[in-house]
Amino acid sequence: MRVAMIDPSLFTLPYDQGLAGGLQRAGHQVTLHGRRPGPEDGPALMPVQEDFYRVANSRTVRALPSAPRLAVKAVDHAVSMAALLARLHRAPPDVIHFQWLAAPLLDRPLLAGFHRVAPLVLTVHDSNPFNGDAARRLQAMGFFGCLRRFGRLIVHTAQAAERLAARGVAEKRILVLPHGPLASPVAGAPDPMRGRLRLVLFGKIKPYKGADVLVEAMALLPVQLREQAMLHIIGKPYMDLDPLRARAAACGVALQLEPRFVDETEIDTIFGTGAVAVFPYREIDSSGVLSQALARGRPVVASRIGAFAETLEDGVHGHLVPPDDPAALAAALAHMLEDRVFAAGAAAAALALAQAAPGWDDIARRTAAGYAVLRAGAPGSSRATVISSSTRNNTGGNC
Repeated sequence: MRVAMIDPSLFTLPYDQGLAGGLQRAGHQVTLHGRRPGPEDGPALMPVQEDFYRVANSRTVRALPSAPRLAVKAVDHAVSMAALLARLHRAPPDVIHFQWLAAPLLDRPLLAGFHRVAPLVLTVHDSNPFNGDAARRLQAMGFFGCLRRFGRLIVHTAQAAERLAARGVAEKRILVLPHGPLASPVAGAPDPMRGRLRLVLFGKIKPYKGADVLVEAMALLPVQLREQAMLHIIGKPYMDLDPLRARAAACGVALQLEPRFVDETEIDTIFGTGAVAVFPYREIDSSGVLSQALARGRPVVASRIGAFAETLEDGVHGHLVPPDDPAALAAALAHMLEDRVFAAGAAAAALALAQAAPGWDDIARRTAAGYAVLRAGAPGSSRATVISSSTRNNTGGNC
């Protein structure tokens, strides 16, 4: 099959490349359409057709104030989508697979045209678009208005499938697939988890990821336990970090805060010996960072939601706690710090989970099977098609 894969902003380039690589190894032809990749996107594993934001990403436009810059980007996006549609009309693929709808209100009028070219598939990386940000409510409404144009909607968790079904999406149109690994499992001896542990919250720093909850949880720990850990929050910020710094200082929490882009080559160090991966998220479907942490044998403390709840077993791979509950999070962290035998066992179990997870070739095969059903016009089953062998193998990713 010839597959046109579209991710205008390259929001999930590692995912796109992993899936595309699996499809190509299975004999399918995949063309990835997006913007020009930059150093922040990591290694280029396949070519990207640079169809988007050539004007918006120019130095002149990037130097503009926010409002005019976003206006130019919106126009650029709409023009780019229309131009891509024209090209696909001239050389139609067998399937058009959108990874993201970067501007749903602008994309919606054009989707009927894409649908006339080939069957449409959308990976719904976020079943709560824009993570429930009230300021993006209109965009979220536009996103849900687009869904009817797609013959198949791929999600990574049962939670996401249930959310789409609750919005009226026919369950036969939903495929539940594992996210796929973003790192190969490490080899070597298990981590004994001795000494001062690093509690790591890694990835884009946004309000829904609960960095504030983590600081509050650390403040609740007894001083003797707090001294056994260092809190490390690292990633590109999308929020004001001054309140976080102030609260940590006021509570005597040892905080290493690094608000910066992190190169792929640094992740082994970030999730190195003595690191505990912490995910105090308020909202999530799947998480690429979880995949990276498990592959490096990191024990996990996470909110009991989305991929965390469906992938991890409380008391085996670490701990699951209610979201937005500093006291419960503090208790889980305290156990990790007090019982190093448990922490080391959780590290080993996390690595074993990553080693057992489906790889991209398997996921690509299942994805292609979904394409084939869609192209054949088969009615599908009466319930959501769960193509993963087990939701416990879902090591999903929204960075």
